[in-house]
Amino acid sequence: MKHARAALLTFSIIASATALRAQQGTYQLAVLKYGGGGDWYANPTALLNLVKFCNTQLGMGIKTEVATVEVGSPELFNYPLVHMTGHGNVVLNANEAENLRTYLIGGGFLHISDNYGMDPYVRPMLKRAFPELDLVELPFAHPIYHQKFDFPQGLPKIHMHDEKPPQGFGLFWEGRLVLFYDFECDLGDGWEDPDVHGDSEANRTKALRMGANIVRYVFTAAEGF
Repeated sequence: MKHARAALLTFSIIASATALRAQQGTYQLAVLKYGGGGDWYANPTALLNLVKFCNTQLGMGIKTEVATVEVGSPELFNYPLVHMTGHGNVVLNANEAENLRTYLIGGGFLHISDNYGMDPYVRPMLKRAFPELDLVELPFAHPIYHQKFDFPQGLPKIHMHDEKPPQGFGLFWEGRLVLFYDFECDLGDGWEDPDVHGDSEANRTKALRMGANIVRYVFTAAEGF
């Protein structure tokens, strides 16, 4: 217990420093690398384009270089927000699950974008890190849908796939949203370069605006607003 408290205290200090860097415009986002055979590297242009959009449309000073960080690495704590995507299997060992849990409890944020096929693997992965928590669907009134851009009906539908409505799920730790999971939406696909999927400009704009809302939500929460 003493070791756990010390670890959380250490990360609390790191989180405070991260929030300060965010205000100074020197922070960086990262793609989460995981094991299990799933293609964590899918959508290689997505986060790059989202960063550019946030910088131009929201005046955010995010570094234009996007990092890659392994889920079990201590480097995870250098990034206030990490993005995870793919189509297949996701496996966390005990150390990786504990590292992710500590990161999220201490102030970090994880965005998961199901690139179609992740759902059966994401849910057990999250249970390994947070056995006491369940994903809950966020109501359309949640602030994440009402930042710079307004989404009164929740997530936009970017790709059809099973023709089910898009859903946004979250994990809450002591009342704080620590994870946002877009399902049946393909938000990350909509951030990619226009020629990758041939999405309409209207759909790409919706996807980028919703992504910008996620980023802004994370940093307004970090700044205490």
